[in-house]
Amino acid sequence: MTGDTKERILETALALFAKKGYLGTSMNDIAGKLGLTKAALYKHYASKQEILDRLVARMNQMDAERAAAFGMPETASDGFAEAYMKTPIDKIRAYSVAQFEHWTKEPFASNFRKMLTLEQYHDPKMAKLYHDYIAGGPLAYMAAVFRRLTDSDEEAMQLALDFYGPMYLLYSVYDSAENKAEVAPLLEAHIDRFVAKVESHYRKD
Repeated sequence: MTGDTKERILETALALFAKKGYLGTSMNDIAGKLGLTKAALYKHYASKQEILDRLVARMNQMDAERAAAFGMPETASDGFAEAYMKTPIDKIRAYSVAQFEHWTKEPFASNFRKMLTLEQYHDPKMAKLYHDYIAGGPLAYMAAVFRRLTDSDEEAMQLALDFYGPMYLLYSVYDSAENKAEVAPLLEAHIDRFVAKVESHYRKD
């Protein structure tokens, strides 16, 4: 029962953070939404910071589990780059689509992304998390992956921008779309065109 309560607190707090912002949500707000007293809430989490730490830990766990489910390496970029050269394109495509769906359709990850989007301008710690999870982190990671395919860091970064830039934009398109089902074909067409370019120009050997 305690585990269930802790989980409900995490999910409720994250939903509030996504709507009102981390800084704009108090422990009183979380307790009230759950129908708990503030004292009862503090029995499970000592502070908002502890809740945030658990949210980040959960995201890291979900990332690792998703990579494992698709048979994709998920830590050091050099190791990923080596494996990428031997990974079937269909698997890379499926994993890329899964990543997008994770950040848009999965409630926990989607709310985490929205929280970071709201708070990146208000709190340096949130700005760092936004960079690492949503913006510069994925871009740098993909550049490291593509470095094995190219002749320079600059070319690898351009490939990473070509690949990740449209995906990053489509997060916002998805959030504001009246018909969210129309976004998936845009993503899939982008990935198909990118994969064709890589197959044609970089993975001939």
